[in-house]
Amino acid sequence: MPRPSIPQHHLLRRSAARPVATRPHSRPVVATRSLKTTSSTYSPTPSPSRQVSQPSTSTSTFTTINASEISHFSNLSSHWWDEDGEFKLLHRMNPTRIEYIRQKVALQPADEEHWSFEDRHRDLEKEAERGSGLWLTGKRCLDVGCGGGLLSESLARLGGEIVGVDASESNIGIATTHAQQDPQLSRKMSSGELQFRHSSAEALRDAGEKFDVVCAMEVLEHVDQPGEFMKCLGEMVKPGGHLILSTISRTPLSQLLTLTLAEDVLRLVTPGTHTYRKFVKPHELRRFVHSDMGGYNTWHKNEDASDIRTDEVGETRGIIYDPLAGKWKLWGGVEGTFWKDVGEGCNYMYHARKRI
Repeated sequence: MPRPSIPQHHLLRRSAARPVATRPHSRPVVATRSLKTTSSTYSPTPSPSRQVSQPSTSTSTFTTINASEISHFSNLSSHWWDEDGEFKLLHRMNPTRIEYIRQKVALQPADEEHWSFEDRHRDLEKEAERGSGLWLTGKRCLDVGCGGGLLSESLARLGGEIVGVDASESNIGIATTHAQQDPQLSRKMSSGELQFRHSSAEALRDAGEKFDVVCAMEVLEHVDQPGEFMKCLGEMVKPGGHLILSTISRTPLSQLLTLTLAEDVLRLVTPGTHTYRKFVKPHELRRFVHSDMGGYNTWHKNEDASDIRTDEVGETRGIIYDPLAGKWKLWGGVEGTFWKDVGEGCNYMYHARKRI
């Protein structure tokens, strides 16, 4: 992949109205971070109980959601589908996020792939068919912090049964209204194959909801307790299922691009959207899944060079903005090399697959 220049856009993306954390007025630079949490004050929120086709109520009182964050993103909800507005770069990032999900879900090695001499002539044909068409058919997917439904709509069009959940009621209203304007998506909503719920990840977890694919795009850097939030997501992944995130690393480069340039100088993103100390480095995320989420007893080892690690679970890949092409691209590089670390210096993706 050609080395792109590092523009102010490199790190600008926004999650769907984040079920998220408080932003202080000042942004302290913190040298270290842990996803582990100890005690906290829980704010009671009503939660929906498990229903296959529609939301209902539950009695969960634990949440990582913060009211001021929800208010912040709710004020921006009307801009969700303006491709040249506040979420311009997120619209451009969406195809690259979908491609990463496709690589991890549709192109994964078959657990028990049938092979015989009789149909060996179809090997190339079968390989070409993988990851094409409605490759999410038969899979139930969760989009946490769905916002206006950008990722949820894309996943629904690929055949998945989608639940988009957001703590902002206005975002859910925007997502529902926009999807209803598309006849295909409207039919999926009528049949329950596409749902938008005003709720939280914790409420779905407490109600016993399970999914083949759990996504949380640009949410982790906004929650009050990232460790508890990660464990909540992991508990909702079915055996054999996938946990996929995108977030921001805590580096001087990310501080420069996301906070100084994007928010304070260029105002491409509303000031106060991000807080530097809440960013999580890739190795911190991988080590937390190993130490606090079951490690290799719960999650598969990677199938690439990163399997040499013994205390980290999951794959991370940088996602960078190429200003010449006007597109976001997945970054390459061999695990443990300087080149790979450079690509993960700002935005990055994370994937882990649960054992059966």
